[in-house]
Amino acid sequence: MIIEGISGVPKFECLEFNKKRNRYCLLIPIINEGKRIQKELERANQHQVHNEVDIVICDGDSTDGCADQEILKSLEVNTLLIKKDMGKQGAQLRMGFYWALERGYEGIITIDGNNKDSIEDVSKFIKKLDEGYDFIQGSRFIKGGKAINTPLIRHLSVKFIHAPIISLTAKHRFTDTTNAFRGYSRRYLSDPRVQPLRDVFVTYELLAYLSTRASQLKMKVCEVPVTREYPKLEKTPTKISFFKGNIQLMSILISNLFGMYNVR
Repeated sequence: MIIEGISGVPKFECLEFNKKRNRYCLLIPIINEGKRIQKELERANQHQVHNEVDIVICDGDSTDGCADQEILKSLEVNTLLIKKDMGKQGAQLRMGFYWALERGYEGIITIDGNNKDSIEDVSKFIKKLDEGYDFIQGSRFIKGGKAINTPLIRHLSVKFIHAPIISLTAKHRFTDTTNAFRGYSRRYLSDPRVQPLRDVFVTYELLAYLSTRASQLKMKVCEVPVTREYPKLEKTPTKISFFKGNIQLMSILISNLFGMYNVR
């Protein structure tokens, strides 16, 4: 089924393999992740994650076969959403948020699809959503979290640039602000002062914005410990180029600091 013509939501194809089974869903945005997403889903399967949340793949229209429907079904994926429009990660998340809210989920958890994160820690986010938290940030840098093989430049960038700017903007201290392993309440995403379904969110703007808006609005926020492990002998899995990508990220951080993404 193709869904289009909705303001702030990219045109996308929806393939539901199963009905809604859980109160929360796990959105996994991917684009040409090769075997990484399969390994991540196998890991999720080992820990029976699909019994806690409905797993939803938000595909950017991959061409490498990583979103093969039969493989996804065998690994307990509930639904595959395929973006058929412009935009990158921000557009994939908007697609996923729209679909999940329409389907009636009480909260949404997100995680990258490159097998760097401890997907088995989904239960920590569920617990906080059940406790009434609106934004839950996964962190490898708090007690109980683990940062394994983190490239030095990334470690320094998060610690001394990204996290301080996000914390200043949010008026709340966060420690691992580039980490997309997060939880969002339905209340937060549906608040008219937030409005995440806007075309301004194309790349990484939405992650920065949603990191800060909840605490600005006096909603309940927290961090939970997670593990993020980079491959030791392989190329770092990332979609952010060193120069252009990081310059773009800095521009987004500054725009967010000055409230450029806030609802007018």
